Amino acid sequence: MDNSYGMLALQKANLYILQEIDRICTKYKINYTLDSGTLLGAIRHGGFIPWDDDADIAMTRANFEAFRKIVKRELSDKLEFIMPNEFQGGKVFYDFTPRIIYKPSIRHKKQDKKDLYEGKLNHLWVDIFIIDKLPNRKTLKRFTLFTQKLIYLFSMGHRKKLDFKKYKGMMKIAILFFSIFGKIIPMKFLFCIQDKISKLFYKGRKNNTWYYSNYQPDYIDIEVNSRWYEKYIKIQFEDISLSIIDEYENVLQLVYGDYMTPPPKADRVPTHGSTEIEVYE
Repeated sequence: MDNSYGMLALQKANLYILQEIDRICTKYKINYTLDSGTLLGAIRHGGFIPWDDDADIAMTRANFEAFRKIVKRELSDKLEFIMPNEFQGGKVFYDFTPRIIYKPSIRHKKQDKKDLYEGKLNHLWVDIFIIDKLPNRKTLKRFTLFTQKLIYLFSMGHRKKLDFKKYKGMMKIAILFFSIFGKIIPMKFLFCIQDKISKLFYKGRKNNTWYYSNYQPDYIDIEVNSRWYEKYIKIQFEDISLSIIDEYENVLQLVYGDYMTPPPKADRVPTHGSTEIEVYE
């Protein structure tokens, strides 16, 4: 995608998904917040970051479980909710992130459907990150985070394609090593263990520190305060109103530091290299 019209169509599709999510969450009184670059765009740009080609939201575990129960029957015909273990009977791995895809779109026109998880990942989508509780004890907290990283690394052995050129240094060595041994472990088992560990402290006593349990390994250490997810507000996003946490500044500072200063012009490029995307009305 190398023109402003293409990016506009892409962001229009992502906006449609976000609007549907907001409609459903409002109807069932489920809390969600814009997250990552989408939250940053809402605060710094009043909508999408001009060069951003994806969208993200986050939900606490309780809100996600409520959303999961009703979302499939509520979505419009243009959208589909997909859990990460729903590709090829749970035998393959892309990541641990649930997502809502926009069906009238194509990411890679020349790509074989077999390489894109039955074609399901050859669309635009909104990622749903899940915020789970961490244990209060430091040793148990470290063990939980380490185990989540380890499960992710093992799971990468079940990726349809693993491009080692994307990784550098020790990360590249770790992915190579663990993905080889991960092929021996059934992916269904890894999905099950990841889910159990993520929910392990869900119904326990009050935990002040939470984390994004389905982030990739290099972001799994981001720890947030439970207090930040107690109050939600509506904010203008492009020409609609969407939900964010009232304590958004804490999250943005944690992830981006000086979040109001845009990156150098050379770095203002689409995250996913969206040069082939087509969106159909």
